[in-house]
Amino acid sequence: MSDFHTCSSTGADGRAGYRFPVSIRGLALVLLLAAALASSASAGASFRATVSELPASLRGTMTGSSWRPACPVGLDDLRLVRVSHWGFDGRVRTGRLIVHRDVASDMVAVLRRLYAARFPIRRMVPVDAYGASDFRSIEADNTSAFNCRPVEGTSRWSEHAYGRAIDLNPIENPYVSADGASSHRASRPYLVRTRHRPGMAVEGGVVVRAFDAVGWSWGGRWIGVKDYQHFSASGR
Repeated sequence: MSDFHTCSSTGADGRAGYRFPVSIRGLALVLLLAAALASSASAGASFRATVSELPASLRGTMTGSSWRPACPVGLDDLRLVRVSHWGFDGRVRTGRLIVHRDVASDMVAVLRRLYAARFPIRRMVPVDAYGASDFRSIEADNTSAFNCRPVEGTSRWSEHAYGRAIDLNPIENPYVSADGASSHRASRPYLVRTRHRPGMAVEGGVVVRAFDAVGWSWGGRWIGVKDYQHFSASGR
């Protein structure tokens, strides 16, 4: 089969113009080069992070959803962190987290280390994108922090209600009940933690080491139930 394909141009009047040969291999090389350049551009992208007070639009979205006046922290106590992270597709993305102002620098330090290690994060948006539903956010494999809610099955505030906890890649890092089960079907392949796959938090891995470095604790070390996605400043 010939390595060349003939292409035709058409003039503005609809009449056929000139014909020219195009090398199929040459075209493939150009496409490969373009893909390599795009990958190189992502690889060279520098880590970026900003910490700011919650804008009025975000306060409006959160009120009545992830935050209410009865919550243990006020909106003025929270900060919006915009941060670079790697996606599972190998591209650099910008995520958004809402955390307490006194842990914003810790969060940036952790995410800087994850970025340097090219650790992938599926998505990172405030939980309000899912109606403040923890279940729906997990189903979307969304990494999130603040959510004014109690600990499941109790009346005690979760550490998320203070903005001092994060759930990271919750599908790859499931909450596992004492009987070894997960409520999320997509998480079931990740119940076996000995086979390390992208996005997983594992003992000795970059994620756990990064949170250890800022003094945060990991739910994967709990006795009984395991919460592999959960990192908190208090250990709860």
